[in-house]
Amino acid sequence: MNTVFALVDCNNFYASCEKLFRPDLKQKPIVVLSNNDGCVIARSKEAKVLGIKMGVPIFQVRDDIIKHDVVCFSSNYALYADMSNRVMTILEEEAPRVEVYSIDEAFLDLTGIGHTLDVLDFGRHVKARVDKHTGITVGIGIAPTKTLAKLANHAAKKYPATGSVVDLTDRARQRRLMALVDVGDVWGVGRRLTEKLKARGIKTALDLADADPKSIRREFSVVLERTVRELNGVSCLELEALAPTKKQILCSRSFGQRITDKSELRQAVAKYVARAGEKLRGEKRLARVIQVFIRTGVFNPNDPQYSNALSVELPYPTDDTRDLLEAADVLFSRIYRAGYRYAKAGVMLTGFFEQGAYQQDFFKGSPERPHSKALMEVLDRINHSGKGTVFFASQGITPQWSMKREHLSPAYTTRWSDLPCVY
Repeated sequence: MNTVFALVDCNNFYASCEKLFRPDLKQKPIVVLSNNDGCVIARSKEAKVLGIKMGVPIFQVRDDIIKHDVVCFSSNYALYADMSNRVMTILEEEAPRVEVYSIDEAFLDLTGIGHTLDVLDFGRHVKARVDKHTGITVGIGIAPTKTLAKLANHAAKKYPATGSVVDLTDRARQRRLMALVDVGDVWGVGRRLTEKLKARGIKTALDLADADPKSIRREFSVVLERTVRELNGVSCLELEALAPTKKQILCSRSFGQRITDKSELRQAVAKYVARAGEKLRGEKRLARVIQVFIRTGVFNPNDPQYSNALSVELPYPTDDTRDLLEAADVLFSRIYRAGYRYAKAGVMLTGFFEQGAYQQDFFKGSPERPHSKALMEVLDRINHSGKGTVFFASQGITPQWSMKREHLSPAYTTRWSDLPCVY
């Protein structure tokens, strides 16, 4: 049976989420900013028309923002995650198998659906349902391979006449589209690879599709060979319905202001440890190795520079935040140096084990703290309930180092107090 994939991609996702509860901003340009309100990481279509680029520092476009009355938002991760979950839930109700590729993208396995339904009609149905039940508009590309589905999605966004749904299961249509697409817009072809391919005379997606796969493998890589075969309708990338297990967990943030006080920096590290422990339990894994790092800012050459990192192997794998905090505090004390203005800190967990799948020390007996699992479950349940927050005292009560978020919108869908009211 021939494979059929659909790629569903939310349009301007972060910006769309911000506009959902602000009808007054429907036609206005908006941008979403990175941590500490530093750079532009998302733009509405109106902001794109103004020429505001992705990744540009906000201070560089301050004049444009004032001139065109652009509305700025700090990243509201709680809102984006919840809206993403709503979109993905609908997709999982519509398709037999779904791979959540990113917060705003998902591949659907439509293999076999074409025997009973027209895939183009199915795509339009899915688009209409997502729009009706979430308010988020999506583009959908349908094709026999993931790479071609990406190209179809590219066309769905670029050409309004498509109605944001493109069926690329026909080979002739595939070749016509590939002739119009720059090779740099092919999924997995980065900037450096694009330069090498164009130097070799491969300028469009069609040029790449017509290249000899074996020659591409010898000159470039097996990954690019796979892309060539995918462009020719040979499915080489399977749907990953289950997300792969993480090999590491990293929690790190730049501070809203420089930190010179040791206790404040220690609180920040403890905060990241607690968050990493929560993520670890969400993965249902235990960690054997923890690393702590701290560094000064790199954009102020007048400040003395210092950075350091240190890791340790724990006596036994654990997901208990108390164990992780103890180890992290020892590491922090060893790498901390006074007299610096610290800009960033972070924690990384690695060396993962499945719960109950590691070899214990025969002579030491069970290393686990009494009631550890029950305590962590209660901790996570309270913190995920939205009714309150429980934290360790080492995280600090009123942190001064918190991330700068001066333009943060309400958590409309995850916090009772933030529900919009109509009077």
